[in-house]
Parts: sequence; C-alpha cells; structure tokens
Amino acid sequence: MSELSDWVARAARVFPGGVLGGHRHGPGLEFVVREARGAYLWDTTGRRYIDCLLGSGPMLLGHAHPAVVEAVRRQLDRGSTYMLLNEPVIELAELLAAAVPCCEQVRFTSSGSEATFFALRVARAYRKRDKILKFEGGWHGPHDYGAMSVTTRAPKAFPAPTFDSAGIPGAVGETVLVAPYNDLATTEALIAAHHHELAAVIVEPYQRVIVPAPGFLQGLREVTRRYGVLLIFDEIVTGFRLAWGGAQEYYGVVPDLATYGKIVGGGFPLAAVCGPREIMRHFDPALEGTPDYVWQTGTLNGNPIAATAGLATLRELARPGTYERLHRMGARLRDGLAAAARRRGLAAQVSGEPPVFDILFTDRPIVDYRATLTADPAMIRRFNQACLRRGLVKAVNKIYVSLALTDADCDEILQIFDDALAAVAS
Repeated sequence: MSELSDWVARAARVFPGGVLGGHRHGPGLEFVVREARGAYLWDTTGRRYIDCLLGSGPMLLGHAHPAVVEAVRRQLDRGSTYMLLNEPVIELAELLAAAVPCCEQVRFTSSGSEATFFALRVARAYRKRDKILKFEGGWHGPHDYGAMSVTTRAPKAFPAPTFDSAGIPGAVGETVLVAPYNDLATTEALIAAHHHELAAVIVEPYQRVIVPAPGFLQGLREVTRRYGVLLIFDEIVTGFRLAWGGAQEYYGVVPDLATYGKIVGGGFPLAAVCGPREIMRHFDPALEGTPDYVWQTGTLNGNPIAATAGLATLRELARPGTYERLHRMGARLRDGLAAAARRRGLAAQVSGEPPVFDILFTDRPIVDYRATLTADPAMIRRFNQACLRRGLVKAVNKIYVSLALTDADCDEILQIFDDALAAVAS
C-alpha cells in the first residue's frame, strides 16, 4: 500500500465516510494534505496543487502568510486561551466596529454557524417574535434553522421549508419561512402577510455565487424597515472579501445585524455577531434573570490566537490597492472560464463576483436557487474532478480567489480550466 493509500485508509477507519464533513473528491481522487504555503497545497506524496478552496474561504491572503505567522508566534508565548477579555480581541472588535457599517458592538463565537444561530436568537429576543424568513438555497450553517431549503431537489411551494438533514425537530420547521432569492415581489408579499410573527429576515446578500438583482437588497431593506422586521446579513463569506466593508459597502445596503467569519479569524476558528447597541444589549449579563437576556458564551469565544491572526490578516487587507488587485485577478479568471466554456461549445453560466464564482452547466441565467437546479450535476462533478487531476483544488460549488496568486498562477489556472472543460465536452 502506498503512503497516500495508507493515510486515506486510516481516515476511512476513524471518520464517517472517511472525510471531515461533506467535501469529498470521489473514488481514486482523495488525498491528504501535508502542508500549505501561499497559493499552494502539497499532499503526502509531495504533489503540489493550486488552492482555490482556501479552507472554504478563510485563507484570502494564502497559506502561512508571514505577517500572520509572525503575529501568532508572538501571541503563543503569551498563552493560547483565557476565556477573559484580552488585548487582541478588543482590538479586533474595535476594527470591526470601524469597518462594518451596521456595527457598534460585537459578540464573538468560534464558528460562522454559531454566529448566525445567535444572530437569530438575539433578533427573536429584540422583536419578541419567533419566526424567521430565509431564502431558498441560502446557507447559514448546519444548525436546525439554517439547514432548511438549502439543497433540496424537490422544493415546496413558498413559504414552506424543506428539511436538509435528519434529526431536526419538526417543530423547528414551523418557525421558518422560505422565500425565493432575487424575487422582491414574492418576498415583500410574504413579509407583509407574516410581519406580525416575524423576528427577522436573514440573507446571504450575495447568495452562494448568485449576484443580487439590481434593487433586490435595497427593496428588502425598505420592506423590512417598513414592518419593523430585523434584516440580518450573513457575511460569513462576503465579509472583507468583496470589499473592506463587506457586502454592506459593496452593494450599498446596511442591515440591522450582520455575521462575520472565515477571513476575520485569519485561518483560526473565530466568527462574530455585529450590530447596534440597542439590539446587542440583549447579550449583556447584567440582564440575566430578565426576559430580555440572551445567554451566549463559549470556551474559545474571543480566543487571543484567533483574534491575533484575524488582526494581522485584516491589516494586510487594509493596504492600498489590495481589493483592486483581488477584483482584477478574479475578473480575469472568471471571464477566462466563461470564454473557455464558449470555445468548447458548452451550455454554461459562469456566475458570481470576481473574488468568488463558479461555473454551472445550464443555458438558464442563474438568478435564484431553482435556476441552479437546471444545471447538470454530473458535468460540474466531472469538471471539478478534471481540475483536481490537473492540480487545481476547488470547492464543490465555488472557486475562491487568493491574493497569493501570481500572474503565472493565473495563467496556469486558465490552462487548467480550458483543459478540464475540454474533458467535460468530450
């Protein structure tokens, strides 16, 4: 048995399905990472891959960035966790409050899923209502409220949710309404009909790789404000990726609450709920014992190592010209992928913003989740596997762009795209 086969076999014995979660490459394509630096991964055989997965997004600067590594090494000598206020986490909260338009105060968690969960909880406490509205295909983590109508192949009539996981209590489904993304008229009608029982509307402002239609987010902001329903932006993916101020800055719409993760932890487990004092006050322990108190704590919340890595990452991103370069590289790769699909005569849509996008094999414009269901899943699977065979790692449904990429890397990626699409076409 080869060294790689041995590692894969060992993983199969100790992990359900032999994987850490839902991400798998397919028979004969699994590999085990040994190390990562800059834009590259290396497996246990020493093979190099260009990384467009980026740990599912956090590694915008690339792996083992010198500024982040040095900052973390300095902090390690001061201790790894305290569960108490510390200098790095206060500085990171101050930076978030300065960068995020809706943010006056911050509560840290250890994952994006926790952040969206607690954003919904504090919205319920503030509004004294139980129900939430989310959008079909929107991903807010695998907690019970998030795992609704995300990946269903048989959608129900709106606003009925479908359950994406076993083990979710049926009663949870009674508190979740589902609307079609980019359909303002239907969404407005649902909010108008249910506003008296709605605590919040939660949305990925840029849903997966679906760009918001002109006026959609602005209209959503207007209708939620009209009825006093809180608007929550899930910026776990978009935060500090689309722009310094995230989707709020990029699209010019400010929600009531926002959740951040991935990039803000610099590759370590860290996420945040951000909002105005009026809403965030419900987290104040001085309210304990009252009906207004939202109990939220966690052993590693505000971890100084993660906060240090996040601070070092965000300071690098604040350098002049950073986002211009990211969008320029991303646009070159996105547009190059679309051009390659046309050359190969494939019916395909390349959907998304330059920092994160993907290809879907359909001739239908990608405006909502149901449009994605018209795409051929076998073709995207073949494309992903063809890319991997040629040394490019990507997510199942995303291509993340890293600032560690060079022009030569982009040349190589575009060649891989073209070769992979040729394999799909044949």
